[in-house]
Amino acid sequence: MPYIAIKAYPRDMETKKALARKVNEAVLEVLGCKPEAVTISFEDIPKEEWQEKVAKPEIEPKMDKMMIVSGKEMQ
Repeated sequence: MPYIAIKAYPRDMETKKALARKVNEAVLEVLGCKPEAVTISFEDIPKEEWQEKVAKPEIEPKMDKMMIVSGKEMQ
């Protein structure tokens, strides 16, 4: 606990590592869990595959679980 899977358009490795470090810091601060409990992955998804691989199967069916969509906080 917790496992965070980040899917985004392709980025260079330095950018991915920087994001993972920031997310890790936030998780440790906000959730107060031990560092060894955190797992973070980063998967590159090409822009032309985003709808098919992410939006339709993962975002749209889980709208009731989304916290932020298109930059806006969900209620």
